Amino acid sequence: MQLCRFNDNRLGLVEGDRVKDVTAALKILPAAHYPLPTHDLMIANLPAIRAEVEKLAKDATVLALADVALLSPVANPGKIVAAPVNYKKHLEEAQADPQIHHQNQVAEIQRVGLFLKATSSLIGASQDIIIRHPDRRTDHEIELVAIIGTKADRVTREDAMKHVAGYCIGLDITVRGPEERSLRKSIDNYSVMGPYMVTADSVKDPNNLGFELTVNGETRQKANTNDLIIGIADLIVFASAYYTLMPGDLLMTGTPEGVGPIKPGDVIDARIDQLGSMKVKVR
Repeated sequence: MQLCRFNDNRLGLVEGDRVKDVTAALKILPAAHYPLPTHDLMIANLPAIRAEVEKLAKDATVLALADVALLSPVANPGKIVAAPVNYKKHLEEAQADPQIHHQNQVAEIQRVGLFLKATSSLIGASQDIIIRHPDRRTDHEIELVAIIGTKADRVTREDAMKHVAGYCIGLDITVRGPEERSLRKSIDNYSVMGPYMVTADSVKDPNNLGFELTVNGETRQKANTNDLIIGIADLIVFASAYYTLMPGDLLMTGTPEGVGPIKPGDVIDARIDQLGSMKVKVR
């Protein structure tokens, strides 16, 4: 199943180039009161939401996918967890290029660990990336994103994938410089998720997905998730050893070699097998 959020926070079932408006499915969500939950209610109740979507789909209003404004498929992640240098060739290019490493420690992911991105940096595919520091190099990074579906606290490798609700494409936009990763990668609209969520049961093998990123039609990054240094299951084990993962948390799994600068006027086209594609404008 492919679920999107679009326009004014509506819920859609994506089928090919069409979107069925199934927003009424959200009525089953429990009422939230202050203090509000620190996880995403839709993802926490995804099995029930899916059942409602299936009931509503037959008579739903149908829209063209190209005509809707796509938001992040997850509205309220409690955390965006990210894996640095998780492809060997990207590690090598980062260590070799002073414009990337800026004399920072760029080492194996097992040594440097994971990092967090601010949830305020989150946008969807139809929202523009706005360059905040035009005097500094700002790079694109395409990543597979795993969407956590159920609470995961110090999980085993055998159970890790049971906690995944689905997947989407992610862009980890990055300002290069000497500061910590979390600062340089948490700028407003620098975490792009989309175009929609593909539920885990619809992805045959997330550890074997080809993907590509182009800028203005030029291929910059092209790889496969089977090149990950630490795979999805082990990333969940790694992350949940330090903090409890909750429904709606986003796990960005890392980017391959080919990262490069973007500037206002550029158009990024990102695609991942089985997860679709998205065009994102830079201004």
